[in-house]
Amino acid sequence: MAGVLMVMCLMALWTPVASASAQPVLQPETPRVDMWPAVRILPDPSQIWRLEQVLAMGAQFEAPRTAHSTLGFHPEPVWIRMPFALASSAPPQWVLNIDYAPINRIEVYLVHGSQVVQQAVLGNLQQGSPRTARSHALMLQLQPGQSYELLLRVQVKSGMVMPISLSTPDVFLADALREQMFQGVMVSLMLCLVLYSLTMWQSLHDVVFFKYALVLLGGLMLSVVQFGVGYQFLWAGRLWPESHLGVLGALMSTVGFFLFFEHILVQPGEHRHFSRLMKSGAVLTVLVSLAYAFDGLSTHAASLMVGILGPMSSFLALPLTLRRVRQKDAMAIYLLLAVVVYFGASATMAGLVFGHIGVSFLTLHSVQLAGLLDALLLMRLLGLRTRATRQAVRQASQERDAMRSLAHSDPLTGLSNRRGLYDVLTDALTRCSPTQIVAVFVIDLDGFKPINDQYGHDVGDAFLVAVAARLQSLVRTNDTVARVGGDEFVLIVSGLSHEQQPVDLGQKILVAFKQPFQLAQHHCMIGLTIGYALAPMDGRDAKSLLKIADAGMYSGKSAGKHCLRRVQADEVFQETRF
Repeated sequence: MAGVLMVMCLMALWTPVASASAQPVLQPETPRVDMWPAVRILPDPSQIWRLEQVLAMGAQFEAPRTAHSTLGFHPEPVWIRMPFALASSAPPQWVLNIDYAPINRIEVYLVHGSQVVQQAVLGNLQQGSPRTARSHALMLQLQPGQSYELLLRVQVKSGMVMPISLSTPDVFLADALREQMFQGVMVSLMLCLVLYSLTMWQSLHDVVFFKYALVLLGGLMLSVVQFGVGYQFLWAGRLWPESHLGVLGALMSTVGFFLFFEHILVQPGEHRHFSRLMKSGAVLTVLVSLAYAFDGLSTHAASLMVGILGPMSSFLALPLTLRRVRQKDAMAIYLLLAVVVYFGASATMAGLVFGHIGVSFLTLHSVQLAGLLDALLLMRLLGLRTRATRQAVRQASQERDAMRSLAHSDPLTGLSNRRGLYDVLTDALTRCSPTQIVAVFVIDLDGFKPINDQYGHDVGDAFLVAVAARLQSLVRTNDTVARVGGDEFVLIVSGLSHEQQPVDLGQKILVAFKQPFQLAQHHCMIGLTIGYALAPMDGRDAKSLLKIADAGMYSGKSAGKHCLRRVQADEVFQETRF
């Protein structure tokens, strides 16, 4: 798989170097002509040559030594000479198209014989020549059967990428429409992803989505500048955004990658050196951005920093990512793919700008396509991370509930213990009223000790479990049965409308326990003594009610057991076990 991807990448990036050829002839059968094979260049380091001087220096023009349709970095202006001829059957109107928006100034001279028959000034920083198309285009008026020369004086602060073509108007418009639709789709997708990530950041309060949004927004800024969409629709004629936002977008994306990789790869308490290194890279990139934004750094220097810092974030993240991949971490696999894609796109764009990689659809759109692919890969990674976070939260909640259950439950019967009982009773008392009575029953088993002594603790434990089950079967599902001692149980029954209902329930329980228990081979009979108290009649706090009900149970024990008793609050002894 890796080998296939490598071969595909090499095939995509490889562009053959054009060999020297005769001047191209514009024919009706070839409505679009790549002019690069005819390009000859002459640097102008003094920046003082006039057109007449350049026309006389034709022999000094040389074929470029860079890759196809790119001249690399040239701080000085460069003259480009392209001779061509128009066939006698060819249409007279052809469009000169230079399809790379971030070119600052292009002086165009159409020469016939030794006379300039047409001239214009193009470029993204020319306020007097606003363009309506994404690219730098000029309609040429030609005479069939004649020979011409195109002379271009080009100035650009970044890489001199020059995909130059001559095409008929209808072909030019069709090409422009296809590229416009492609840019519309790409920009819309990236904008949707930016808005989605910001929304997720606000809703989940997870800062990793903000860092992801920085990556996306930086890539979006770079795309709208590089492909002329920003100048065409957003800031036509404004020099600062056109000259600065592309590089600032690349720097913003680099900051986002430094912070995103650090957030995803670093676990709490681990890889502190890596964390500091990635954060330092983000801080350095921010400082470069500020210096460039306030013109403290040239475009050439800022572009060099982009070429260094951009791949550096991926390079630094690669070892830790590979370690996580070897540990079979699913998120690390997507992160590795994103790192490789981003590194490859950064290297491709750097090679294009510096003149080492030729222009093709894939290389020219490499950052844009890789940015979208990276966005989808990182979105999948964030999906896995969010799912893992939710699973961790769910597991923590389950463990917390289990611990709470252990703290509030009787391990033998599974009923609430004393702590759980107090929580339930306290909550129920907040809603009690004369028409919403809460009854508290304290139940003590009569004759449990002989059973435990005669048959052993195992049978005794099984008997207590059976008692708990029988009590639960006698009350509603929203009532509470608790075991608070060896053979002592408490019932909490709420929502009663009158005082006779707890009496009826107590009698029902006494009758039910006249039935024997069958435990394996043992036939056991046992009785109950029940004391009870009512809220709000007997009190409104849990401790007082349990004290009154307990006193009622002991009063029943003294009266002969197996009975239901309620005592008045003023009759209750001060000492109680609750």
